[in-house]
Amino acid sequence: MLTQLQIENIAVIERADINFSAGFSVLSGETGAGKSIIIDALNAVLGSRVSRDLIRTGQSRASVSALFSDLPPAALRKAEELGLGAEDGTLLIRREMTPDGRNLCRINGHPAALSMLRELGPFLVNIHGQHDGQHLLDEQFHIEYLDVFAQLEKPLTEYQAHYEELLQLNRRIRALSMSAAEKQRRVRELESQRDELAAAQLREGERDELLSRRTELMNAERLTAALGDACRLLEGTDDEGGAVSLLSMAERALRAGEKLSGQLPPLIDRAAELAVLASDLASDLSSALSSMAFSSEELEETEHRLEELARLERKYGMPPDELIGLLPALSQELDSLELSNENMDSLKEAYAAKRRVVYEQAQRLNDMRSEAAGRLCAQMEQQLAQMDMPSARFGIEINTTLGKDQTRFTRRGCDTVRFLLSANSGEDLKPLSKVASGGELSRMMLALRSVLSEGDSGVTAVFDEVDAGVSGRAASRVGEKLFSIAGARQVLCVTHLPQIAALADRQYYISKESYGGRTYTRVEPLDLEGRIRELTRLTAGDSVTEAARQNAAEMLRLADARKKELLTNLYK
Repeated sequence: MLTQLQIENIAVIERADINFSAGFSVLSGETGAGKSIIIDALNAVLGSRVSRDLIRTGQSRASVSALFSDLPPAALRKAEELGLGAEDGTLLIRREMTPDGRNLCRINGHPAALSMLRELGPFLVNIHGQHDGQHLLDEQFHIEYLDVFAQLEKPLTEYQAHYEELLQLNRRIRALSMSAAEKQRRVRELESQRDELAAAQLREGERDELLSRRTELMNAERLTAALGDACRLLEGTDDEGGAVSLLSMAERALRAGEKLSGQLPPLIDRAAELAVLASDLASDLSSALSSMAFSSEELEETEHRLEELARLERKYGMPPDELIGLLPALSQELDSLELSNENMDSLKEAYAAKRRVVYEQAQRLNDMRSEAAGRLCAQMEQQLAQMDMPSARFGIEINTTLGKDQTRFTRRGCDTVRFLLSANSGEDLKPLSKVASGGELSRMMLALRSVLSEGDSGVTAVFDEVDAGVSGRAASRVGEKLFSIAGARQVLCVTHLPQIAALADRQYYISKESYGGRTYTRVEPLDLEGRIRELTRLTAGDSVTEAARQNAAEMLRLADARKKELLTNLYK
């Protein structure tokens, strides 16, 4: 489990040292205080890509350290496989980052490659984001979820190895079928495409990163202009004073006549207050302006790169991420053309034999998916019932080209998978995209994660605002589900819902404050009084009354009683 997390110079966090325990912990606080930045920092120490914007403005480096203890057996095996010493069952992972993109990683004090962090990450922490529910609307992910549940990793790997061999045989046959002139033309075409794609240096996920960065830069340009205009109006220019100066002048003008009328003192106080408020506002705007980073050169480079990716997509008829896999395929076809003197009859015999093997393994995958689908549906319905969806029916539709006029093989076999839902009694099962609301998607994803992670005992589960669209009684059920999951593994959850926060074993308050022209985020573990205060804020907002405070205290008391019931049922 994650025992300690130390963050330095990550976004608005100058330094934070957080100690975690087993069980269910919640992180709460005002919107924008920096809760999700803690998740970003945890992602960073697990080897994820990090934007240079994550490094605190003006700092030459940023770092994240994470201490993991009581490692699960799978994590210990992976550590041993990577040549890491974890005899005492602990791992200390540290990653330092610089604005120029360099990384310095250490595991238990020894230098480590960033790839080692990525390999270890899944055995230590599973992070579920607030947008994961949207993945359920994309049916291409459904077969992946079903395969994980059906534990198809080994048979799928075996199938894919034979499938690749089948593709290579097919390429050889096509190469032998060409005339000499066709082969020469095809070789030139393949070499040109190979060289072009190699020179493009495509990266997986690059277009999404560029689109996100372009939006950030365009927003930064507009925000810089808006903040600059506001600062000039408040602070003035070399030629004329701004609102701050004019208010100060108004205060001095009033003070000149202070002794002439008894009506002036309250007016003077108001003028002084306005001058102070204007000065504070000008200071805050200036700080915000100084923190904005906009580069017209970077925006131009980003636009050029996006245009290049769009050109390649138009030329090859596939998105950039798929083009990455095209490069080795081009090389393989070139190799096939060079070996085109092989005997056609023997190749066709080998192709037919390999196709029978691939067909049999695709049939095996289909059988295993069909068997697992029924079990997954039953477990999903059980999980959904526990989260205030008692009438929900979950279905899985598996379509296959096996045995059809034209069997079509893909890297995952011959099947397509689609999840179906009937949220209420009397409704037919329909595709999720047509029937699931935001709150239902959140609960379905939590149910799915709960089912898929049953074998991940000991791996820390992090949920970043997965309660989107959920409220009232449903929120309480989601909180109970998170508490139940924490019975077998450590659970950390970022939430705005008091129903979920009340069910936690521990609670951390994330706050943000500004001084000295900079913004700082603090992470504070809460005692009982602190939790009552925070639950009061979550339920009543600014309307903090004694009644609201008593309601928060009662919520905690009822949550404790409910947790005891859940524990009793859990260990029956």
